[in-house]
Amino acid sequence: MTLAYRTAPVDGVKIFYREAGNPNAPAVLLLHGFPTSSHMYRELIPALADLYHVVAPDLPGFGFSDAPERSSFQYSFDHLAHVVERFTEIVGLNRYALYVFDYGAPIGFRLAVRHPERITAVISQNGNAYSEGLSEGWNPIQAYWRDPSPANREALRAFLAPEANRWQYTHGVPTPERLAPDTWTLDSALLARPGNDEIQLDLFGDYQSNVALYPKFQEYIRSRRAPLLAVWGKNDPFFLPAGAQAFRRDNPDAEIHLLDAGHFALESQGPEIAAIIRDFLARKLPKQSRAA
Repeated sequence: MTLAYRTAPVDGVKIFYREAGNPNAPAVLLLHGFPTSSHMYRELIPALADLYHVVAPDLPGFGFSDAPERSSFQYSFDHLAHVVERFTEIVGLNRYALYVFDYGAPIGFRLAVRHPERITAVISQNGNAYSEGLSEGWNPIQAYWRDPSPANREALRAFLAPEANRWQYTHGVPTPERLAPDTWTLDSALLARPGNDEIQLDLFGDYQSNVALYPKFQEYIRSRRAPLLAVWGKNDPFFLPAGAQAFRRDNPDAEIHLLDAGHFALESQGPEIAAIIRDFLARKLPKQSRAA
């Protein structure tokens, strides 16, 4: 397995991505969340790439992808989903299993709703699609949705502070001393780029569009019954275990694993999650997608 670091032009925006595995093998698309990037998959990618073609892009405004100015690029989840959809087409991902985390969930489920025939399986790691999965940690952001005043927008800057970033990684982790500080340090450095704060505040405001689409996401889950795995850090301060368990309401065959971990469960439970995913994909991927 050779891990490659590549870029692809998508509608004039350079998208950075990590790729490994045989391009003829079944594909797995990894979508990251806030405030991180494909860096969060640095250990999961090699753990899957012996059997799968693994691709992990950085969203515009995140990681090492371009971060166009807000005057020329709309930072909305609909637009990010469009960019990711075009990215998959440009790099030749015709059918793929989705791994969604945090922001990656509403983006990935948009792709699934638009092109259900492309999705071979869904893996949600703290990627929410149900209102009961939203914790009280969303209260300040929901206040901004109700009243998008300058004061409410300004209050959300606390989520961008380095100490808040570190807290997202360490909260709910039984052994935080085992976490690599590279993660929150890199994320904080990229958040500190000029203008990136306003990009992130725009996305906080637009997250309400994802909640509005939850019924459509749930209809996809219910009607298509794609193989679904929810592997969840149960101590997540933002996305509650109820969000994982709710998948079974629409897909009774959904497999649910609640781990003693936080929001970034891969950081503390990476090998365990990789083993769960390998077992799931080996059993659930359609035979035709495994023929290569």
